[in-house]
Amino acid sequence: MAERLKDQASAYLRQHAGNPVDWWPFGDEAFDEARRRDVPVFVSVGYAACHWCHVMAHESFEDPETAQILNRDFVSIKVDREERPDVDSAYMAATQALTGQGGWPMSVFTLPDGRPYFAGTYFPPRQLQGTPSFRQVLEAVASAWRDRRSEVEQSAAQIAAHLASNQVANRNLLGDLSAVHPAPGAGSGAAEALEAAVTALAAAEDTEYGGFGGAPKFPPSPLLRFLLAHTRSGAPTAETAAALARRTLTVMALGGLYDQVGGGFARYTVDRRWQVPHFEKMLYDNVQLLRVYAHFSRQEADGDLQALALRVTRETARWMADELGVPGGAFASSLDADTMVDGHRVEGATYVFTRAELSDILGAGSPALDLLDVDADDGASHRLTGSTLRLKSVPDEAQAAVWEAARSRLAAVRSHRPQPERDGKVVAGWNGLAVAALADAALALADAGMPGDWMLPAAEAAAGYLMDVHWDGRILRRVSNEGAAQGIEGLLEDYAGAAEGLFALYAATGDPRWHRDAQQLTATAVERFLGPDGLSDTALEPEQIRQAQGGQSAANPLDDAVPSGTALFAGVLLTSASYGGPGRHQELAEALVAHVQRAAPAIPQAVGWAMSVQQSILDGPRELAVTGTDPGAVARLLAAARGAGGPGLVIAHGPAGGVPLLEGRETDEPALAYVCRGMVCRRPVATADELRAELAAGQAD
Repeated sequence: MAERLKDQASAYLRQHAGNPVDWWPFGDEAFDEARRRDVPVFVSVGYAACHWCHVMAHESFEDPETAQILNRDFVSIKVDREERPDVDSAYMAATQALTGQGGWPMSVFTLPDGRPYFAGTYFPPRQLQGTPSFRQVLEAVASAWRDRRSEVEQSAAQIAAHLASNQVANRNLLGDLSAVHPAPGAGSGAAEALEAAVTALAAAEDTEYGGFGGAPKFPPSPLLRFLLAHTRSGAPTAETAAALARRTLTVMALGGLYDQVGGGFARYTVDRRWQVPHFEKMLYDNVQLLRVYAHFSRQEADGDLQALALRVTRETARWMADELGVPGGAFASSLDADTMVDGHRVEGATYVFTRAELSDILGAGSPALDLLDVDADDGASHRLTGSTLRLKSVPDEAQAAVWEAARSRLAAVRSHRPQPERDGKVVAGWNGLAVAALADAALALADAGMPGDWMLPAAEAAAGYLMDVHWDGRILRRVSNEGAAQGIEGLLEDYAGAAEGLFALYAATGDPRWHRDAQQLTATAVERFLGPDGLSDTALEPEQIRQAQGGQSAANPLDDAVPSGTALFAGVLLTSASYGGPGRHQELAEALVAHVQRAAPAIPQAVGWAMSVQQSILDGPRELAVTGTDPGAVARLLAAARGAGGPGLVIAHGPAGGVPLLEGRETDEPALAYVCRGMVCRRPVATADELRAELAAGQAD
C-alpha cells in the first residue's frame, strides 16, 4: 500500500515501500487527505542507518493489524530526517517539549494543519516497563481526536505557542541583521568571549577519558575546528585550546569510535570511554573529522601523534571513497548500524572480533595483539558477540608498521562478512563539506610527503557532481539519487556547505571555476535566505511547519551534529569578502556571529563553527595571493603558507580568472607571495622563510 514511497530519493522511505501501512511522503497532498477524511496525521521520522528505526519498523509497521489501525484512523507520513531536517527540527522540538527527550524513530501526531498534539520516540509492540504499546498509543490518540477535539485543539495551540517562542529566541539571539555594521569595540568583546569559552571547555572536559560529557559520547567536530583555530591565536588560552584538541583527537583516534581496520568514524559511542560505538557511519561526521585531523596533523609537534593524525586522514578519506562513493563522483549519506546475518539485523556484526578470532587471524604470539585493547568478556556487557578494536596507546613508528600489517589481514577477513547497507542519497551540503575535507586532506598529505594524489581529483569530481546535478543555475537542490536531483530546494546549510567546499577546492587547485561557482552560490544564498524578517534556514518553508511553529520562523544559529547553516553561511561570506567579493559580505558575516559574545562563554559546544569564524575575523582575516612563472617555486610558497598560516588563511593562486585578490599581481618572477588584510597587502616576498616571517608578523599585528 506504500507505493508512493517506491521512487523516493531517500533509501529510508524506499525501505518502507512494501509496508502494509499506507504511507505518504511529507507534503500538501497528505495533509489535504487528512482534512478530507477528518483524521489526524501520524508523522514517523527516522533515517536509513538508525537501528531502532529498523526495530520499530519490523515490530509495528510490518505488522498487518497495526497497519490496519493506522490506515483506518490516521494519514501516515514517513519522513527521512536527513532529507527533511526542516520537518525533523520542528517536530523534534515538539517531542522534547512534550516528553523531555528526543531521538529516532520519532512518532508525532498532528492536526490536519500540521500542529502536533502528542509525540514520543520508539514505542514497543507490547506494554513494557510503564511504556505503553504502540497500539495503545494509537487508540488513545485517535480516541482523543474523536471524543475530546477541543482538548486536542487546545494542546496543539499550546505546543505551537511554545515552538513559536523558540523561533523568537533564535531571532533574538542573532539580533537585527538589517543593520550589519559591527558595534564599536566588538572585536575586544569577541576575543574575551572566545577565551572564556576555552576556559569553560577546560572545566567541562572529561579529564579521565577525554572529550566532553558522559555517555553517550559524540565527536565534538565543529568545536574541534574552533580549538585548532584558537591554538594559533596568540591568546592566553591558546595552549589550553591546543591541549584540549590534542587529547580529544587522540582518544577518538585510538578508541572504538574510529574503525581501526577499515577507517572512518561511527556516529557516537554508547559509553564514556570511547570503546563501543553505535555502529552507523555518517558522511557528515566523517567529512568534518577528516578535515579536522588534516589540520591537526599540521599543528602537532609530536612525531608519533602527527603520524597518527595523518594515518586517520588517509584511511578516512579512503573509506569515504570506497564505501560512500557513488557514480558521478559524489558521496552517499551513510552506512547502516546493522548488518543482515541469517535474515536478522545484528548491530555491529561486520566490525567486531572475538579474542579467539584475533589469535587465529594474527597468530597467538603476534606483536599486534599487544597493541590492542579488547574486551575481556568479548563485549557481552554491550550485547556484542565480539569486541571493537582499540589501540592501547599512540603507536611509535615500529608499532605503526606492525599494526598496518595486522590491519590488512583483519580487513581481508572482514571483507568476506556480510556488509551493512548504504543510504545512497546524495545531500548537497554534506557533499560540499566532503569536497573541502578532501581538498585539505590532499594538501596535508602532500605537504607531509605522503601519497594522496587521488584526493584532489576526487574532490573535483564531487564538486562537479554538485554543480551539474544539484545546481540548475538558479537554485540548489538538497538531495539526489542515482544522478538525478529530487525533492526540496536546498536549505541554508546546503548552499553554505557547497560554497565552503568550492572555496576550499579553489584554494587547493587555483582553478578559478571553483571560485566563480562558490561566489555564485554565496550570492544566491543571500538572496534566498536573508529577508526582511532576518535569516531563515529554508527558502520556502512548508505551511504545515509554519503552523506547527505558531507562524514564526528563524534560522537556528546553534550547531548540532553538523554546523548550523548560520555559522557555515557566516564563514563563506567571510571567505567571499576575503577574495574580493562584496564588502557587505564581511559586514554580514560579522553580524551573523555577533551572538558568539553571549553564547560562547555559556554554551561553547553549541557554537563551535561560529567561534571558528569569529576567530578568523579577529585574525584579520588574512589573505594570501601567490603568483609566479615557476610552478615549483609557487608550490613551495603555498606549502609554507599552509604550514604557517592556519586554517583561517584564505589563499589565492593560479590564473586571475576573475579573482580580485589576484588581479594586478601578475609577475615575471619565479614566485611572489602577498600577505594581505582587507585586500591591503604587505610587500611581496619570494622565499618560504620570508613568507613564514610575514605570516608571523601578520599574526602579531
